[in-house]
Amino acid sequence: MSAAPAAPRLVLATHNKGKLRELRELLRGQVPGLDVDTQVVDAASAGAPDVVETGVTFAENSLLKARAVAEATGLVAIADDSGLAVDVMGGAPGIFSARWAGSHGDDEANLQLLLNQLSDVPDAHRGAAFVCAAALAVPGSDSGPGREVVEYGQLEGVLLREPRGDGGFGYDPVLQPAGEKRSCAELTADEKNAISHRGKAFRALLPAVVEALRDR
Repeated sequence: MSAAPAAPRLVLATHNKGKLRELRELLRGQVPGLDVDTQVVDAASAGAPDVVETGVTFAENSLLKARAVAEATGLVAIADDSGLAVDVMGGAPGIFSARWAGSHGDDEANLQLLLNQLSDVPDAHRGAAFVCAAALAVPGSDSGPGREVVEYGQLEGVLLREPRGDGGFGYDPVLQPAGEKRSCAELTADEKNAISHRGKAFRALLPAVVEALRDR
């Protein structure tokens, strides 16, 4: 008779399978006793509600999501808010990156609109960066309030004039990291995780995650 699956210990406040996959790989082997494939789950698997992103910064939105999911599930929760900041657009699309074309999560439409808006911008002025704020929320208990931590990560590069590669998601096909000749979508998963904005933010958050899980 097979053993029952391990109960979830950590919830990533997202319905994005790509983000869940990245987080699992980043955490693999990093937290003693944590089975990332069964104990790190997304919001849907944990029965957590959707959270409206009403913040005006990446940090505010990531904390809103982590806090709400931790309260709803009673589990340690991680959330991130990330997006593309284009130099000549004053940091836009920014927190609106996922719905830049009007429909949330339509990667192709978002990407095409951005390229059209920048079609006349010369190569020398196509600097941009992926920016991420990652938040940890630990539910409170009878012994005291919960704990919240926010960390940041950034991946700088330049915007290509047309998509390249079929890996990753979002704006990955049009951002070429500084010092690279490939787009983010042409990198392997390991290569991308090593330099990505999300990877940097989650790695910075890792000590707090380890501590939170150890204490529960």
